[in-house]
Amino acid sequence: MQDDHFDIDGDTLHEECGVFGILGHPEAATLTALGLHALQHRGQEAAGIVTFDGRQFHSERQLGLVGDHYTNPATLARLPGHMAMGHVRYSTTGETILRNVQPLFAELEVGGIAIAHNGNFTNGLTLRRQLIASGAICQSTSDTEVVLHLIARSRRQSSSDRFLDAIGHLEGAYALVALTRTKLIGARDPNGIRPLVLGELDGKPIFASETCALDIIGAKFVRDVENGEVVICEMQANGEITIESIKPRVPVRERVCLFEYVYFARPDSVVAGRSVYGARKRMGINLAQEAPVEADVVVPVPDGGTPAAIGYAQASGIPFELGIIRNHYVGRTFIEPTQSIRAFGVKLKHSANRAEIAGKRVVLVDDSIVRGTTSVKIVQMIREAGAKEVHIRVASPMIYHSDYYGIDTPDPEKLLANQYADIEAMCRYIGADSLQFLSIDGLYKAVGGEPRNPLAPQFTDHYFTGEYPTPLTDLNGRQKNEPKQISLMREAG
Repeated sequence: MQDDHFDIDGDTLHEECGVFGILGHPEAATLTALGLHALQHRGQEAAGIVTFDGRQFHSERQLGLVGDHYTNPATLARLPGHMAMGHVRYSTTGETILRNVQPLFAELEVGGIAIAHNGNFTNGLTLRRQLIASGAICQSTSDTEVVLHLIARSRRQSSSDRFLDAIGHLEGAYALVALTRTKLIGARDPNGIRPLVLGELDGKPIFASETCALDIIGAKFVRDVENGEVVICEMQANGEITIESIKPRVPVRERVCLFEYVYFARPDSVVAGRSVYGARKRMGINLAQEAPVEADVVVPVPDGGTPAAIGYAQASGIPFELGIIRNHYVGRTFIEPTQSIRAFGVKLKHSANRAEIAGKRVVLVDDSIVRGTTSVKIVQMIREAGAKEVHIRVASPMIYHSDYYGIDTPDPEKLLANQYADIEAMCRYIGADSLQFLSIDGLYKAVGGEPRNPLAPQFTDHYFTGEYPTPLTDLNGRQKNEPKQISLMREAG
């Protein structure tokens, strides 16, 4: 299996995005920028902020990182108002072009509304085709635009009722935040696949994808937005803010995406009442119990494998060392290498700490393996640094299936688990002395404290098991030669 292009981050999973919103605070735009900065790990391709100053909406949407644009006082000065919402993006639906950068805004019969979401609608393309067939004009390739059209076409009276009507048509995974002239609205999909929390700062409500966005601004965590719940925060004429909770008439069990704990959420976040760092450390502990090996040193593949490696070292009694040092200042487009220097590969991002590796039997702990191409390069790098043996331990099960809920995954045939007959063949390809993955029950016990219930799984785990929690309308209705997403006019630049 050869790489046909140079991509430092090409063998990792990517979350789609993160959302943040605040109502009634004089520093709304600045706080939103700080919140998005804390959520930067959820999307690095683009960032956007929309505010409302009591008279009109203001928008700044930019390609690139939050810090590249929103640390500029002049930029924040263009975002006045006491209410704001923002979004960081990694695209899984739609190209990375400015018109796809969220929040998306539209002027409707009920007034202006801005909207952004984290996740993916599994019937988004189907709804889009229906809307276009009935005369809708779509300006972006983002599935978020579908929600604006659904709100516009609703015959309900208030913006809140139209919002509720619109999301009733959606399937899949979403954490949505919307901003109107008086309201900040947060909503989660019925299964609660994507996280969304409610916070408070100086008595003002906040929505954020993760608790780490509250921590950075000194806000208080109030609670998780429940699965299927819509929370409507409204600024009244007297300046008071009311908060209304609307819950589904027929609730279903919450099934948070397991990859929030394995990889996506920041270690210092708390997702659905569970410490992400604690869960990852327990993954390592369980992995050490399930897949022990005689070795001299436990080394994490940074940064995702670090908490699990700490757990593995503690449970096994093998010393933990930072045997790989990560360069945090290398971007995806740091350099366009010629064939002659393509062999640098992963070394632009990771460097072996030879002093802690040479002459030793090394246990490499990683959070997940997708295609395996990065694992090949890391094992080779560790051997070149003088390791006697290299044993890979992965703190999650093998990935067999694609995701359709906002995680950018390769097609099934490109996943390592589907390319080889057994784990021994995978191990030979990677070049390690041994290879073991955490079991699905081991992962469930690390996160939720008990094994997986096959009759009613406690989490969303389709990438491991193939059991999808919602209909896959777009996928099942797509012809074999039909593209996965709609592509419109390509913009220059």
